[in-house]
Amino acid sequence: MALNLSHQLGVLAGTPIKSGEMTDSSLSVSPPSARMMMSKPININYKSHGTDPSPPRSPVLGATRADLSVACQAYAVESGVETVEEQRTYKEGGIVEKREGGGVPVFVMMPLDSVTMGNTVNRRKAMKASLQALKSAGVEGIMIDVWWGLVEKESPGTYNWGGYNELLEMAKRLGLKVQAVMSFHQCGGNVGDSVTIPLPQWVIEEVDKDPELAYTDQWGRRNHEYISLGADTLPVLKGRTPVQCYGDFMRAFRDNFKHLLGDTIVEIQVGMGPAGELRYPSYPEQEGTWKFPGIGAFQCYDKYSLGSLKAAAEAYGKPEWGSTGPTDAGHYNNWPEDTQFFKKEDGGWNTEYGEFFLSWYSQMLLDHGERILSSAKSIFESTGVKISVKIAGIHWHYGTRSHAPELTAGYYNTRFRDGYLPIAQMLARHNAIFNFTCIEMRDHEQPQDALCAPEKLVNQVALATLAADVPLAGENALPRYDDYAHEQILKASALSFDQNSEGKNQEMCAFTYLRMNPELFQANNWGKFVAFVKKMGEGRDSHRCWEEVEREAQHFVHVTQPLVQEAAVALTH
Repeated sequence: MALNLSHQLGVLAGTPIKSGEMTDSSLSVSPPSARMMMSKPININYKSHGTDPSPPRSPVLGATRADLSVACQAYAVESGVETVEEQRTYKEGGIVEKREGGGVPVFVMMPLDSVTMGNTVNRRKAMKASLQALKSAGVEGIMIDVWWGLVEKESPGTYNWGGYNELLEMAKRLGLKVQAVMSFHQCGGNVGDSVTIPLPQWVIEEVDKDPELAYTDQWGRRNHEYISLGADTLPVLKGRTPVQCYGDFMRAFRDNFKHLLGDTIVEIQVGMGPAGELRYPSYPEQEGTWKFPGIGAFQCYDKYSLGSLKAAAEAYGKPEWGSTGPTDAGHYNNWPEDTQFFKKEDGGWNTEYGEFFLSWYSQMLLDHGERILSSAKSIFESTGVKISVKIAGIHWHYGTRSHAPELTAGYYNTRFRDGYLPIAQMLARHNAIFNFTCIEMRDHEQPQDALCAPEKLVNQVALATLAADVPLAGENALPRYDDYAHEQILKASALSFDQNSEGKNQEMCAFTYLRMNPELFQANNWGKFVAFVKKMGEGRDSHRCWEEVEREAQHFVHVTQPLVQEAAVALTH
């Protein structure tokens, strides 16, 4: 029986959280991309220190039943109504070639399960209708996860590009650009993970035989989201090193899609850890291990990482420091002041030992990034694509001296040390884009007792990228459809700082919107989204007010409605 349009679009991304409702689990923060605490543009009362915060409620943005016919507005394009902004393309150096007056191109993340476990396009008709809608709204392109666990699922070196071939050709036909994410991590277990996509079965078999290949905490708990970076250069995966496996995968992708590289596929985002981010899995939500705003835990207790620590301690002249990581750093859900290592006064983080350990721990992460980026750069050289890396927006406890959650994730950022400049400099060496999350958040929307400061964090990261002369791109951390979030993204993407940045201000090179799902296509949300995309395209130098742009967007929605309804009826037969 043919499915009607409402059903096709309604299952695009699983069952969405209804407007005005949040589950307790949604308060836990772990990015897909840096999945952060849901913001809200009114005051929120949180419980006292040490207890779970009360759930924030989403702004009510209209009826919860989606007017799904709006999602098919792109059929207006096929019928001759063209409202798309002038095309923009990536230039060498990662800066986007913009129209006069600037502007930031907007990409939209696709559902995690856009390609099925059987390597076909999921919900094909709904996918096509939705992509056409995005195109009509002036969206530059889409971001799609290319899952290691799907493509190389059967056996080492055997790649099935199946649904990706069809999906990328669909994007090409519609004139949408593509950011392809080399997703070497497991999907499932974090907020927003509506499906489970494990690592390739043959990789899982190797980890089962050697559990030390998994990230490990001090209590022996294993994390299977991503192979431990301690094993990067060891031939532990059927005779290949993990870095070789990642390189072979990217090379196979390049060879299969060479006809689309630089034209349709404009960016390769290289996954480097859990949720695709360059970090340790220090705040795992699976099985309730971690809850926001806990400090997380160090992940360096597998034998391969400890072997590196031992060698570093001996080279430093303190061999006694090489047998283990800090033993007084608390548990996943502690707060900094609950621990000896992270407390502000006389904390271990600010001692000679702490500086040694944190320098080693963060350098291991930087070396991991260097190895994979070196491979990616050589593979995609002269293809016309840019390479990017995603960094997590860990904004909770940012106002403390130790910045404990950032430290456990591998970002050596404290009151006295800039942890993002070394990352930006590493990316600059490989001509890569610094992709950062939590762009939509405001400081006052977050729980104040956890000293959250996403705006200050974004500001610090932007200044680091300016200093390192590396392009900065952004993402929102969780789905937001309200003007408060849109206005914050516009402000952040303009890279206008109160601090002195020596006149080097420039806009973000791109912004990726999380995520294409049924809620985006509700009439009220869709109108706001169209206005947001238009405003982003105009750039920071535009002097038109938000209300004027939104009126234009609503006019666009109105004039295309008859064509939209015609397309919706056609799809039900």
